[in-house]
Amino acid sequence: MRGQDQRQDGMFSYISLEARVPPSHPLRPIRGMVDDALKSMSRDFARIYAREGRPSIAPERLLRALVLQVLYSIRSERLLVEELDYNLLYRWFVGLSADEPVWERSTFSKNRDRLMEGDIGRKFFNRVLDQARVAGLTSDEHFSVDGTLIDAWASQKSFRRKDGSDDDNPDGTGRNAGRNFQGEKRTNDTHASTTDPEARMYRKSNAHPAKLCYAGHVLMENRNGLVVDAMVTQATGFSEREAALEMIGRVPGGRATLGADKAYDVTGFVDSLRDLGVIPHVAQNLTRRGGSAIDGRTTRHLGYAMSQIIRKRIEEVFGWGKTVGPMRKTKLRGVMRVGFEMLMTVTGFNLIRMRNLMPT
Repeated sequence: MRGQDQRQDGMFSYISLEARVPPSHPLRPIRGMVDDALKSMSRDFARIYAREGRPSIAPERLLRALVLQVLYSIRSERLLVEELDYNLLYRWFVGLSADEPVWERSTFSKNRDRLMEGDIGRKFFNRVLDQARVAGLTSDEHFSVDGTLIDAWASQKSFRRKDGSDDDNPDGTGRNAGRNFQGEKRTNDTHASTTDPEARMYRKSNAHPAKLCYAGHVLMENRNGLVVDAMVTQATGFSEREAALEMIGRVPGGRATLGADKAYDVTGFVDSLRDLGVIPHVAQNLTRRGGSAIDGRTTRHLGYAMSQIIRKRIEEVFGWGKTVGPMRKTKLRGVMRVGFEMLMTVTGFNLIRMRNLMPT
């Protein structure tokens, strides 16, 4: 017999959100790892909030919501708050009850600066990574490094002279007026974006156009491809090598190897690695003037060939961060805010990897 299409809302629900989420749902192990990391950060949260006054939105809920935004490719915090209002799965993950109201979207903007001042993004990333270390999923000897460009939230028309000599636009007026800058020499020394002054005009190679962007850097361990460090800098010709030295210098332990592509085959960089006690497993750039800085004492070992194979897995981090995560074109402005967003992105990547690697 055909059922009737009747719409009648029930006044009460006797099924909890915990019961609605299946035991085999892939978010369950991720929720457990996130909760363990947040519990260990209770003192860090207490330091950045006042002891008196009106209670704020719990920072644990904000961080869980930001993890959801990365995992489910939610394009904006406005849409994230909207989906938190009606999506029961999201409510369960964040820790909201079915009847609890959702906070305003501006809560993220107001609390992001506070979280950055307490370096909460990096501490959260490290707490999640510590769980992988305890489970024996990471290597403390073999690493790979690489960088990528992150498009800034600014247009080419906003790249104006710092002295203001080109404020008079002959091509029109208004908020989105055209601007003809063909034939004009524009450099980062004389020009800056009025939308995002910390973004830099940079191009990846002669075959690519110059664009306003930031440089994102990732340090990966070679055992399971987990990210052990990440940072964002201004895009310059030296940022990749400078960030690589800074990140490998923060790795505890003794002698290690570092795999990298041909862009890192520079004598100064290779010598700096050796001064740190790190073996440079850098790809040889035989077309470089003066020859490669990597000689036979490094390439003759079997470990060098293995590093050259495994280091390419770091592209999976960038591919995931730019297709699933928000790192193709950031909607935030400033090195610190984009860096916070990148730490949340690589944390989401590690959570996915750890869920697949850890026993059920």
